[in-house]
Parts: sequence; C-alpha cells; structure tokens
Amino acid sequence: MTSMFRLPAAAAFVLAVLAAAPAPADKITTEQLLTRLSSSIENLKTLRCTVQARERLEGNKYQAARSTMKIAFSPLKVYVRNQKGVEVLWVTGQNNGDAWVNPNAFPYVTLNLDPNGSVMRRNQHHTVLNAGFGTIADLIKGSNLRQDHAYERSFRYTGDSVVAGRACHVLRSDFPQFRYVTYKPAKAESISRIADRFGCGEYRIMERNGLSAEDVVPAGKALQVPNSYGRRTIVCVDQKTYLPTVVQVNDDKGLFEKFEFSEVVANQPIPAAEFSKDYKDYKF
Repeated sequence: MTSMFRLPAAAAFVLAVLAAAPAPADKITTEQLLTRLSSSIENLKTLRCTVQARERLEGNKYQAARSTMKIAFSPLKVYVRNQKGVEVLWVTGQNNGDAWVNPNAFPYVTLNLDPNGSVMRRNQHHTVLNAGFGTIADLIKGSNLRQDHAYERSFRYTGDSVVAGRACHVLRSDFPQFRYVTYKPAKAESISRIADRFGCGEYRIMERNGLSAEDVVPAGKALQVPNSYGRRTIVCVDQKTYLPTVVQVNDDKGLFEKFEFSEVVANQPIPAAEFSKDYKDYKF
C-alpha cells in the first residue's frame, strides 16, 4: 500500500495550476467561489466517488491509495474499499460506534475498530468519518476554537484550469508564515481539540510529538504544533458541481498530501442495503 510519490509530478501539477489564466473581473469572485464550494459540500445528501490519495508519512515516505467511497449524510453512513480489497463500513448508531473492517488478509475475520482509534489512524492523515469532502470543508470554514483565521482568509480565486477533462475554478492559499509553534494546554486536551484550535489536522501533531490518537495531553505539556494546515494549498473546483476535483497541500517539507476525486456522483439515492455489512457485494 506504500509507494514513493514522484515529486516532479507534484511540481508539474503546481506549475500547471500557476499557469491558469488570471481571473477576469467579470467572472466569479473569491467570495462567491468559497460560498458555492461550501454550500455544495454542505448540501450533499449522498456521494459516490473514487479518490486517489497520496500522503506523506513519517520518514518522508509517501503512501498512495485508490479508494471507492459511498457516503450518506444525516445520519452519516460510510463505506470505503481500497485497491487491496480492504473494506470499511461505519453507520451512525450501529456496532457500538465502531467500524466494521474487512482487512482482506489473514486471519480473514471482520474486525470491530474505533474509527478514531490508533489502529485505524495508523499511517492515515484523516479518519474515515471525514471521508469525501469533510476535511476540505474544515479547511475553508475553520474552527470556532481558532482565534486567528488568517489561513482561511488567505484563499484566493486565481483563475481557471482543466483537470481530467473538466473545467475547474482554482482556489489557492499562500501562507508563508506556516511553522511549528510551542503549545502548552492550560488543562488536559485531546489531540482533536488541539488540532481544531490550530486548524492543522491531527496527524502532524501525533507524528511530531510521538502521540497516539487516543492520547490526552496533560496540562502544561509542551507540544510542537503547526500554526495552520499548509504553506500552500490548491483546490480545483468543478465549474458545474462546485465540488472539489483536486486538493493539494504543501508545508515546510514539501508535498504533505494530495487528493484527486473522480467518478463523482452527488445526491443520487443509495439503497439502504449498501450500508449493511451483509450486502451481497461486500466480504465482511
């Protein structure tokens, strides 16, 4: 499941986006684009898509994964299957809050795992509960815990491009002040709450400080925490659906993560049976 990502390819993508035509004055504004993007994500009732992900792990190695997803919202139901046949199903109010996981490997038994626990979060930037566009929505909106929303305000519409044959608007954030800062909780805090406070995501907090997902950070413990999500963030937004087609985040080390969305089908009914572990096409 692990493979090295060729940085020249990432550089080529960035150069292509940078070459996008500047935004004409009579076209969409940054505020309009952000509003339409947020609204399209918030108004999703169901989503089917394929996601090609590249994520940087400890030791500057890159992991690549291709997954198909089915998601229903309100209440949340998520099914994910990757290219190795690993399946994950999580349904609100079922299985005591755990996900059903088919590892598609010995001993070939279905596991019941906490989606926010260290086993499911190992070598994963994001929890399965944020499958689809949840992380992107958080990047744009920011958290109520944050006192400084400079990162969210740094996004700008920079022009148009074409991604996989689809016309896209390009949102770009340049945040050169990205850095790690020292943070000492005044009282015990979870990693997720600290990540919300800084808008940086949980993975780099755990990686930099040798923590696990379940850890609670005691009061006064000094952590090294990113002050935002990235130094450069590029979001390509489909001009018809106003849903993301590509999200790429670079930080102080270079490429942090990249997600490419294809075969996107939004707001088409998904039968309830497809969110059951007994569904005929699944191997739980």
